[in-house]
Amino acid sequence: MSTQITTAMVQGYRANVDLLLQQQGSLLEGKVRVETQNVEFDYYDRIGATEANEITDRHGDTTYNNTPHDRRQVGLRDYDWADLIDKADKVRLLHSPESEYAMSAAFALGRKKDDVIISAFFGTAKSGKAGATSVTFPAGYQIAVNYVESGAAVNSGLTIGKLRRARTLLRQAQVPKTAKIYIAVTATQIQDLLQTVQVGSGDYNAVKALVDGEVNKFMGFEFVEIERLSTDTNSYRRIPVWAQDGVLLAKGAEVSASIDVLPTKRHSTQVRAWMSCGATRMEEGKVIEIKCAE
Repeated sequence: MSTQITTAMVQGYRANVDLLLQQQGSLLEGKVRVETQNVEFDYYDRIGATEANEITDRHGDTTYNNTPHDRRQVGLRDYDWADLIDKADKVRLLHSPESEYAMSAAFALGRKKDDVIISAFFGTAKSGKAGATSVTFPAGYQIAVNYVESGAAVNSGLTIGKLRRARTLLRQAQVPKTAKIYIAVTATQIQDLLQTVQVGSGDYNAVKALVDGEVNKFMGFEFVEIERLSTDTNSYRRIPVWAQDGVLLAKGAEVSASIDVLPTKRHSTQVRAWMSCGATRMEEGKVIEIKCAE
């Protein structure tokens, strides 16, 4: 139950309830593969690469390949948001805030979706027939905080060199050039880029447009600015670069909301919203980690 609603009680100043600054919903949901899931645990099959066989004789027996099959497990978890509006408080308010509470709930659950996706970028994926095999994020797809290109100055933030290295790793992993590639960053990494390129260069002008919000793409990456990215044990920001189908968000239930009067709570109004979702990394070569100091 909210104990702070009295701050919105009538003081003769205003009739509306303002929503304080916050991330308004999910920023990442539309940038990963999304599936509907109707069971607690589901499995998403993957087919590995094979090689063609050279024919060395005439009328010989067919040579059969053994196509590798694999799967990733996704488990659903449930989340909700709820608060009460006391009946006596409603009498003292110029504006009944049910709709703002519902909006705040939707924003909170949207942010939780992003947290679930962020955890899947570098978390342990579950593989195998029944999800019994744990797949940790490989060090080969990590770009160290002190990575520099030959001849470049040392910079532990986000640099053009680190972006080039990420693109190289994706290409070496055979991620198609037609795939949509995203990078999630905080405001600090955007500023890092602006400081690592020379004034007057084409890169500087492109990053300046990125900072000013005129564009959201640079070097083939679509940038997503979000302040919820995780850090490692050294407090380095873990910047994900990923192909859209490299991470999967499974939704068991879309965000749903209800507003009810509860007789057992002295007829207070309950605003509640809930959802069910889970996420996994589908393929290691489609997700790259860039470490950045802030």
